[in-house]
Amino acid sequence: MNATMTRSQIPEIDQTFATRLIAIARAAGEAILTVYNSPETSDIQSKSDDSPLTAADLAAHNLIAVELPKLLALPMISEESAVPALAERKEWPAYWLIDPLDGTREFIARNGQFTVNIALVINGEPRLGVVHVPVTDETYFGVESSVARDKQTRAEKYLAGKLVSNLHSRKLAPRFAAQDSLDILMSLRHVGDEAKALVAKLQTRWPGSLQSLSAGSSLKFCWIAEGRADFYPRLAPTSEWDTAAAQAVLTAAGGLVVRASDLNPLRYNTQETLLNPFFYALGDASFNWQSLLD
Repeated sequence: MNATMTRSQIPEIDQTFATRLIAIARAAGEAILTVYNSPETSDIQSKSDDSPLTAADLAAHNLIAVELPKLLALPMISEESAVPALAERKEWPAYWLIDPLDGTREFIARNGQFTVNIALVINGEPRLGVVHVPVTDETYFGVESSVARDKQTRAEKYLAGKLVSNLHSRKLAPRFAAQDSLDILMSLRHVGDEAKALVAKLQTRWPGSLQSLSAGSSLKFCWIAEGRADFYPRLAPTSEWDTAAAQAVLTAAGGLVVRASDLNPLRYNTQETLLNPFFYALGDASFNWQSLLD
């Protein structure tokens, strides 16, 4: 049984905390851009799973690993560090879960669709998430209302779900699943036979038109959170650090991230491996997705 954190133990997530966390993500993004904009970006290694690793991944990881404990001293799991065994992790009621550079292949392809992901996971749920896009200098931020304990913060709904750009911010809100069009987001690089079969099935069930869009990294969740698409089926492998921050952003904005097998919320730190089950990211939480996906 996992250790659990009671409400009185949950750190107070207020505007000051949010501002400092966003600053850490932006600083990591600047470290990435230093490598991205360098004329020499060929320093690419392969990890044990054959995924690429660049100097930018390591620069962002090193910065975050130093700065996050200054904000809130908790255990941290990063894609670029060793993962403790479940026997140790299950004793953590809360921890940081980060992907210093999500979308390394997009970084290598130089298409700009890569992000810095920082999540605070509490009792197996990503309650707070920052997704920063270095190339556009935009930051998606979301926190579950139960951990936004400052009264002024709650009243202003500052932390519910925001897109911050050039020191201005606007509230994120998924769009209603319209009956005339359903926009489906697909990965730029991982569209397998199962995803194609699902789209084909939806074409027979949806009363209106279907449109497929493509995006890299955790941007797919964020696009749904800001109403640019409706649905992202992920029927290919991902790791927990790929999804946690963006899941927090989407759920704070009013969407859902659920397991494809049973449509229950995607949870974290429940098994030895950090591989996610297949899942769906959904925009309109009021829509009867089960009737469409069963």
